[in-house]
Amino acid sequence: MSSHGSPLARTPEPPYYAVIFSNIRNDAEPDAYAQTAEAMVELAAQQDGYLGVESVRDTEGVGITVSYWRDEAAIKAWKKNADHRAAQAAGQKRWYRAYITRVAKVERTYALGLDDI
Repeated sequence: MSSHGSPLARTPEPPYYAVIFSNIRNDAEPDAYAQTAEAMVELAAQQDGYLGVESVRDTEGVGITVSYWRDEAAIKAWKKNADHRAAQAAGQKRWYRAYITRVAKVERTYALGLDDI
């Protein structure tokens, strides 16, 4: 879920950055995973340069979370956050079968119907 209660993040005009975290979950500790994921979304929202998040997961455990950031410095600061690093370590050890993180610069956007959601 993004900020503002919408399933889509309300980002500013580009340029800004997107961190795309694609992953496959295992079946271990679903409640602990959900609690940690929610805590990370709340913590990220408090970071300087955070712009929003969008996240989906299918029934087979494949998930994609895209977080949006003002600049690369904000991404690097988030990556260094101690609580975030602890959650990453837990994910690697306990919850993910596989994952990949990609960082991309958003140069333009197109939208339809955002005022209706």
